[in-house]
Amino acid sequence: MTKNTARALAFALVCAAPAALALTPAMARAQSTGQYQPAGVLSLNAQASAEVPQDVVDITLFYEQEASDPSALTSTLNQRADSALQKAKGVNGVTARTGSFSIYPSTDRDGRISAWRGRTEIVLESHDFAAASKLAGQMASIMQVGNVQFSLSPEAQRAAEQKLTSEAIRSFREQATSSAQAFGYNGYSIREVNVGHNGVMPRPVMMMSARAMGADAKSAAPVPIEGGTSTVTVNVSGSVQMK
Repeated sequence: MTKNTARALAFALVCAAPAALALTPAMARAQSTGQYQPAGVLSLNAQASAEVPQDVVDITLFYEQEASDPSALTSTLNQRADSALQKAKGVNGVTARTGSFSIYPSTDRDGRISAWRGRTEIVLESHDFAAASKLAGQMASIMQVGNVQFSLSPEAQRAAEQKLTSEAIRSFREQATSSAQAFGYNGYSIREVNVGHNGVMPRPVMMMSARAMGADAKSAAPVPIEGGTSTVTVNVSGSVQMK
């Protein structure tokens, strides 16, 4: 090796040394920004569900009519709806509101308007199933029952979610404890945790047809109704550091 070659090699090594040292702060920054994943991290998910009785009923009452004059038909439908609302005002625990309202033409074979058909609706809402059922039966001379729906009130849903949240958290902790022991660790610490609600999933309820309910209601007997249940679910997910 000549002297010139040796000098060139020594100069290259000196220049390369600062570059190698410069990698150390970059590696430290990568670790501090979370790119470095520590060992012993465990991801978990726990869930708690319950069937909660539906506590709200909506009974839709309707009246249909056909006429040659749309203005007269509108007046008739409005009078029928007003009569139903007035009758519902004196019932404690039941609220009544207007539902859908529609008027549409009927045409003959030549496409000309032969008559007008209209429909008006009133919705009864209550936590008292018996009171709502009785009122719907008493209104048989004014309107027929078209649909019955059950739901879970926001208050009942929140109460169920609070209880299920405690159960899901307890299940999450039990999983963390047993898993840490299974992996040979003495315990754990929580890194992050998320609590989520999956909403409400109503279960279908078999109801009588509108025609059958209307026939029974002609005798002013209560409309036969029975609520079902809704599924409320709470999820708890996150990660723990086993130690």
